[in-house]
Amino acid sequence: MSIRGQDVGGDPIACDAFGYGLGRPAGILVLLYRADGPLGFGAVRHDLLHQLYWSPDGMLSAVYGGRSCFTAPGEAFWAERGVSHEVRAADRQTVYRLCLREVPDALAGFRRGHVAVGAAAARLVQEIATPGYDEGRALDARERILGDLTPITADVAAHCADGKGYARAVARAMSHSPADPTRLDEWAERLHISAKTLQRDFVREFGTPFTRQRTILRLRAARALLAVEPVSVVAHRVGYASVSAFVAAFAKEYGTPPGQYSRDRSVAAV
Repeated sequence: MSIRGQDVGGDPIACDAFGYGLGRPAGILVLLYRADGPLGFGAVRHDLLHQLYWSPDGMLSAVYGGRSCFTAPGEAFWAERGVSHEVRAADRQTVYRLCLREVPDALAGFRRGHVAVGAAAARLVQEIATPGYDEGRALDARERILGDLTPITADVAAHCADGKGYARAVARAMSHSPADPTRLDEWAERLHISAKTLQRDFVREFGTPFTRQRTILRLRAARALLAVEPVSVVAHRVGYASVSAFVAAFAKEYGTPPGQYSRDRSVAAV
């Protein structure tokens, strides 16, 4: 089932729907969204279905219970049924929305928040969201997808395995909360390593030092917000002490000031 070419909020949006075993507890509905401009799932609450939002090519902004957060690469946003939430994506971003009747075992008791999406799950989500996919294979893939989801904790050290992955763990935390002012040396102290070691890990993992990676993450988060929030509000939410500093950083990164960027793009609301 496909829905294409809708014009929502002034921007064309395509939505393809792929349903397998619908009406049964073990079924799954995958909605695949693409829009020319920013995409917004505003004031969503579903009392029958649990929902997982994942994008393979950018960050998502989620708002729930008066709080806001952002997904890091390789993460999705999870909301159990009955949980009110909003999710936004930047322009020209692909978003998959999985609707389920059952809660994955790993997410039992996890009402909403960040979820790590394993490589196998990421591949299978994209695979079953294709026309003509066999239902039996899709339901088997559903089990493997749900088994490859893991709730994300706030403990940075918990995401470092065998003394490795320091920079990735810190980058994940910064993605969740771009306005966090924690310095490189403070992150290093939390991880019980030297600032020099952490800086070296950032260069090895991302090809950039800590400050540059933080700027990249903050500006990516800003793109998901600019179509619906004033520049001054976005600057504060992504960690800039002054609007002028944010405007200069955004223009340097994307070649256009944030005010012009927001005027050129309106949110396609789903």
